[in-house]
Amino acid sequence: MQIEVYGSGSKGNAYKISDGKTQILIDCGLPFREIQKKCGFKMSQIDACLVSHDHLDHSKAVKDLLHAGTDVYTSQGTIAIRNFKGHRLHVIKALEEFKVGTFKVLPFDVEHDAPEPLGFLLTSTATREKLLYFTDTFYIKYTFKGLTHIMCECNYSEEGIRKSIEAGYIPVELAARLFKSHMSIENLVETLKVNDLTNVKQIYLLHMSDNNGEELRFKREVQQISGVEVYVC
Repeated sequence: MQIEVYGSGSKGNAYKISDGKTQILIDCGLPFREIQKKCGFKMSQIDACLVSHDHLDHSKAVKDLLHAGTDVYTSQGTIAIRNFKGHRLHVIKALEEFKVGTFKVLPFDVEHDAPEPLGFLLTSTATREKLLYFTDTFYIKYTFKGLTHIMCECNYSEEGIRKSIEAGYIPVELAARLFKSHMSIENLVETLKVNDLTNVKQIYLLHMSDNNGEELRFKREVQQISGVEVYVC
């Protein structure tokens, strides 16, 4: 499995996943021109884009992708709120599997302040590898087996949020939203513990807060419980 990080965080999220046969974008929250550059202007080689939810740091380039002839898969809630249209737009539902080339894709529901947000489980029929992707959620109610790669949000620490409130960097209202819409290191550690990490090769920490994230600490804690390569994006 080849994973390329085009952007991660509040300024824009986009990732390219390839098993050597099929190439998929997960989220497209960067300007289309920037995605083109990241792809080496080979957009025709992108087989599809999966969009987790409507927030622009994840969906900014959807209309341009559709216009360029890229198939986009996302929930009805995301489509409705952004008024996306086009014959290459595909409605997907949580827990209803579909195929894109050599990937089997299982969307699943997550917890975020957006209509019908999704995470994705990608299984390659070419390599037998299995990738779990979730972002912008404070909790995952499902568990997964046989994972080889994990791309997961790790936005903040609870201690970091408390310090930011005390210092006046963020209002209490914003902190309340974070607790109910984004994944803390504490919740991520518990999430990883209940999943099957036996075959996991790599873990990517996504969407880390500039103000409330602690890169070295978060990487160390995830490495300690997983024993695998951990990358902070």
